[in-house]
Amino acid sequence: MDARGPKAAGGDALRDAAENLFQELQEHFQALTTTLTLRNILFYLITNTDLQKNVNDLMVQAGIENPIKEQMVRSSLGN
Repeated sequence: MDARGPKAAGGDALRDAAENLFQELQEHFQALTTTLTLRNILFYLITNTDLQKNVNDLMVQAGIENPIKEQMVRSSLGN
């Protein structure tokens, strides 16, 4: 005897349908997760780029001619 109990008529079909539905839900959830992750990365990149541009503009207005180049030189010198 099967540990799950006696088989009902149409039980295999119902189980297969449930498994297929569950598989589809998993695939849709994975696609949604991937889409949200990519959108979050894109949002971060756009926000970070805009922020860096605004900081550079402010540094230029403050009299620092090459803010990115100076920042890179300072970083490489450990300052």
